[in-house]
Formats: sequence, C-alpha cells, structure tokens
Amino acid sequence: MSLKFLQLSLENLRPWLTMLAVFWLLASVGLGWLVNSILIIFGLVLFAPVVAFFGFRWWLQRNLVTDQCPVCNYEFTGLNNTQLQCPNCGESLSVKQGNFQRFTPDGTIDVTAIEVPTKSLEDKS
Repeated sequence: MSLKFLQLSLENLRPWLTMLAVFWLLASVGLGWLVNSILIIFGLVLFAPVVAFFGFRWWLQRNLVTDQCPVCNYEFTGLNNTQLQCPNCGESLSVKQGNFQRFTPDGTIDVTAIEVPTKSLEDKS
C-alpha cells in the first residue's frame, strides 16, 4: 500500500517538479535574453507599421501618374508601367514613363490621322 501511495504522490508532484526544473533552468541561464527579445518584438510590432506606411506613400508618389487619355482627353490617374482602360471612352492604354499611351500589341502600326481641308485641294487645282 505504501508503494502505491508513493506512486500517486509522485504523479501529483510531476507538474510542480517540471515547473521547478524550468524555473531553475531559466535562473541558471539568466532572463536578460528573454527581456531583450520581448522588447525587440514589442518594438518591431510598433515600428513596422510606421515604416510600411511611409514606404507605401513613397512608392505611391513615385508610381502614381495623372495624365489625359490620348483619345478623349479625359484626365484620370493610373500606376506607372501598367495597362489600364480609360473610364470615359474605354480605350486600352498603357502607362509608360509618366504618360498614357494607346496600347498596341507588338507588330501593330499606330497611325495618327490628319484632317485635310477641302478648300486647300481646290485652290491648288
């Protein structure tokens, strides 16, 4: 009976002995590293969103382009080096070097038409 009682009492003491071993290990190693790591994590949690906010603002100022559509002269905003569609006329546009340009696939020749008045043709004849 005493062996069984001793076994039951050791089973009840196991969590306490484990906790004592963990505290002894932490006390022998020192808790400075734990405090420093908590402070570093706390600093990163506070500092990272501020850096991300200002970094995103800087990136947006460099890549946001406001220009007019070359087809209908509607002014709107887009991101640099992207393809988009004019919200007014629906023309496919690409944004290159801070300007909107009509999107033409490779091999397409884009031609600009010029209006010729009829009077000038009749005068020369």
